[in-house]
Amino acid sequence: MTILIRPSLRFAAAALALATLSAPILAAEDFSPAERALFMTNHLAGTKPPTTLRYSFSKAGSMEEGFEDKVAVKLKAAKGGKCCLATAEFLSGAHRLSLPEVDQAQGNPAVLYFLERDIREMNRLTKGQQNYFRKRIRMAVYQGAQVQDVTVSYRGKSVPAREIRIAPYVDDPLRVRFEKLANKTYVFTLSDAVPGGLYAIRTRIAGETADAAPLIVEEMLVDGGTASPR
Repeated sequence: MTILIRPSLRFAAAALALATLSAPILAAEDFSPAERALFMTNHLAGTKPPTTLRYSFSKAGSMEEGFEDKVAVKLKAAKGGKCCLATAEFLSGAHRLSLPEVDQAQGNPAVLYFLERDIREMNRLTKGQQNYFRKRIRMAVYQGAQVQDVTVSYRGKSVPAREIRIAPYVDDPLRVRFEKLANKTYVFTLSDAVPGGLYAIRTRIAGETADAAPLIVEEMLVDGGTASPR
């Protein structure tokens, strides 16, 4: 299974499908810069297996009890010795997410693992359909993403990165069904200076007033990175 994502953003495993649209094969110029950066870039280029990509995971906010945990993506040589066969230990205990292995991964599987958990959480909180949330995320990455160059701190050094920001539900015609969560934002931070090319993914649901604490803030951060202010 190749995780260099095609237009439908599909994993072969249905549980990790990020879109239900049967989009046609498109030329490279038909993809947005955000799509190419997130889903069509070989983040694992130059990675020599075996190795493990490690991330911290945190959840905070006023809506539910927070927690801190770990994510590990283990990369082994795939058939022919190429990188990589990927397996994941995504959180632990009651928070653990069971995920299939990914054969011949190229894009960093941690991106889709994080989004799969996020989609399941949106389903739990709103009772909305998982495929609908997948579609909204895909459309936001294609149509409404803001992309900017930034500098981040990795192991005490400043390194260049690219930040991709989306708000999939702000203009959602069905937002009335989950108005409290509709201002949710996603920020993906990519950097060639960190193992696996993924520095962090952060989501935030603001409080109901400007002075209120955020309802939910979640962040998956590469080992050696610096957490964002909440």
